[in-house]
Amino acid sequence: MISIKISLIVFACVFGGALLGILLHAVLPQHHLSAESKDIVKLGTGLVGTMAALVLGLLVASAKSSFDTQSAEMTQLSANVALLDRILAHYGPETKESRDLLRETVTRVVSQIWAEDGASAGPASPQPAGGEVLYDKIQALSPKNDTQRALQSQALSITMDTGKLRQLMFAQGTTAVSAPLLVVLVLWLTVIFISFGLFAPFNATVVSSLFVSALSVSGAVFLILDMYTPYRGMIAISSAPLHIVLAQLGQ
Repeated sequence: MISIKISLIVFACVFGGALLGILLHAVLPQHHLSAESKDIVKLGTGLVGTMAALVLGLLVASAKSSFDTQSAEMTQLSANVALLDRILAHYGPETKESRDLLRETVTRVVSQIWAEDGASAGPASPQPAGGEVLYDKIQALSPKNDTQRALQSQALSITMDTGKLRQLMFAQGTTAVSAPLLVVLVLWLTVIFISFGLFAPFNATVVSSLFVSALSVSGAVFLILDMYTPYRGMIAISSAPLHIVLAQLGQ
């Protein structure tokens, strides 16, 4: 997956920066590593570290917000479908064709987003063969009393809202992390790790510590990227709500 590949690149850059700092420590003249130089480098690193922490926190919060929004929309879509089916059922037997079409449409949506092998592709662009045809069929019903007229109006409203929701989910499926922001963040992190290695002795404890630190940073970047792809990543939106609704349609 692309998020894993980018995270590995981030890890290579950050940990490579730490190793570069250790190498510079071995080759630089001693006066470049004096206490005064060390203090100045610490000041600069502290400033860069603060900016990196702010940007990293901002990206995590933004990715989590995007994931939660799309997860809530999937739950809302499931609720709309279940409610629409019950309204059509209360309307009468003349809505059987509409209910069958609703079930076919939901089945197709589930197969588009979640493949049988467990892979997830994300919401596809809504097709007229589903939602619009269903709307036309409900619109073509001939209510015989006030109750059926009210149910028809509610069904049309829910169908319209569901169509809007699907369009919104499709549009939000293209949301991604800002590439320039991510590049700048990785650059800052690399600079920070270079400074870490610059004044660190070369031993197993130091290298292990820097390795774990770089791994943690790249893990945070992985989480950010993965939450921006909630239908394709390891942290994926569950298909359970739609599958539960699908099992109840037509009953």
